[in-house]
Amino acid sequence: MFNLIYLLDVVKIDTGDAVSFTFFTGYMAMFAAAVFFFFERGSVDSKWKTSLLVSGLITGIAAVHYFYMRDYYQLTKETPVALRYIDWTLTVPLMCVEFYLLLRPAGAKTSFMWKLIAASVLMLVAGYVGEAFTDGSMGHSVLWGVISTLGYLYILYSAWFGEAKQLADKSSSPAVQQGIKALAWFVLVGWAIYPIGYMAMPGGWLGPDGAGLLKATDMNLIYNIGDAVNKIGFGLVVYNIAVNETSKKNELNKERAVAA
Repeated sequence: MFNLIYLLDVVKIDTGDAVSFTFFTGYMAMFAAAVFFFFERGSVDSKWKTSLLVSGLITGIAAVHYFYMRDYYQLTKETPVALRYIDWTLTVPLMCVEFYLLLRPAGAKTSFMWKLIAASVLMLVAGYVGEAFTDGSMGHSVLWGVISTLGYLYILYSAWFGEAKQLADKSSSPAVQQGIKALAWFVLVGWAIYPIGYMAMPGGWLGPDGAGLLKATDMNLIYNIGDAVNKIGFGLVVYNIAVNETSKKNELNKERAVAA
C-alpha cells in the first residue's frame, strides 16, 4: 500500500508547479543526452572517445541524481540540497577534466587538470557549507559564498586569460580553439546561474532575508535549468569538436590514399 501511495504522489504533478516540471524534463533531457554521447563514441576517432565518454558520464550521473531529486521534491516540496551537491561534486570536476582532455594535444599537463579540479572542489565544498548549514544569517552565507567564488574565479580566469586560454591559442586545431572559447562562455554565463541560485536562499543577498528578489522556488528553477543547459551544452561542444576533427582526419586520409 505504501509503495502505491508513494508512486501516486510521485507521478502527480501540479500543472502550475514549474519546479516539478523542470525536475522531470531535466532528468529526461540529461538521460537522453547521456545515451546520445555514449552511442556517438563509436562514430569519432579514438583520440576523442574519452572526451565523449566523460560527456556521457556527466549527463548520466546528473540524470540519476535528478531521478532522485524529482521524487524528493514531489514528496517534500523542499530543496534537495544534499543531492544537488553530491551531483555537482561528481560532475563539475569532470567538466574540468574536459578542458584537460581537449587541450592535452596542445601540451596540457596533468597539473593543469588537478588545479582546475581543486578549484572546483573548493567552490563546491564552500558552497555546500554555506547552503546546507545556513543559520539564516547574512554573514554566514556571504562568508562561504565569497570562499566559493574564489574557486569559481580561478576556473573563469583560466578559461578566459590563463592556462586554458594560452593552451588553446597554441592548438593547431581551429575546432579546439573555438570549442574552448565556447566552454569559456559556459563558465562565464552558464555557471553564473549557480551563485545567483545560492543568493536566493534564506540569508542570501537576493533571498527573502536580503533584497527579497528571489524565493526558494526561484532557486530550484535556476539550478534545474542551469544544470540541463550547462551539462548538455558542455557535452555538445565536445561532440562538435570530436566530429569536426574526425571528419578532417578522414578527409586527410582519403587525400593521402588518392595521392598514393
